Amino acid sequence: MKKILFVCHGNICRSVMAEFVMKHLVNEAHRADDFYISSAAVSTEETGNDIYPPAKRKLTEKGVPFSSHAARQISVSDYRYFDYIVLMDKSNQRLMRYLVGDDTEGKVSLLLDWAGLNRDVADPWYTRDFETAYQDILLGCKAMLVQL
Repeated sequence: MKKILFVCHGNICRSVMAEFVMKHLVNEAHRADDFYISSAAVSTEETGNDIYPPAKRKLTEKGVPFSSHAARQISVSDYRYFDYIVLMDKSNQRLMRYLVGDDTEGKVSLLLDWAGLNRDVADPWYTRDFETAYQDILLGCKAMLVQL
C-alpha cells in the first residue's frame, strides 16, 4: 500500500482538496485498496477546522465526494509513516523542514512536479480562485496516479 500525505499551509483548502480528489481518482480507477491518503498543514492556525466552505463548494461542483475533516499539523511521525509527502508550494517545503527536519528519505515533492511543472499550486485563500486551484490539484493528482 502506498501512503500519501498532502500538505499545505492550513489544511482547509488545497491539501484537503488534494486528499479528496486523489481518493476519488483512485476509487474511479478501482485502486482504492492500493492507497492510504490523508492531508495535513505546516501551521496550527486552522487546527480542528473543517474544509473551508468555498473548497467544499468546488468539490461538490466537480462531483468529488468528501467527508468531515479536522485540520491538523504534520508531525515527525507522519514523515516516518507516509511514503509520499506532497506539498502544494515551496513555502510549505521551507516550513515543513522546521517541523520534521530534512527530507533524508526523499519522500517530499511538490504536487505539480508530478506533472512536470515547476510551479506552486495556486492558493485560493489569497486569490479566491478555487477553480484554478482545483485544476492544478487535479492535474497533479492525475499525473501522480499514473506514475504510482
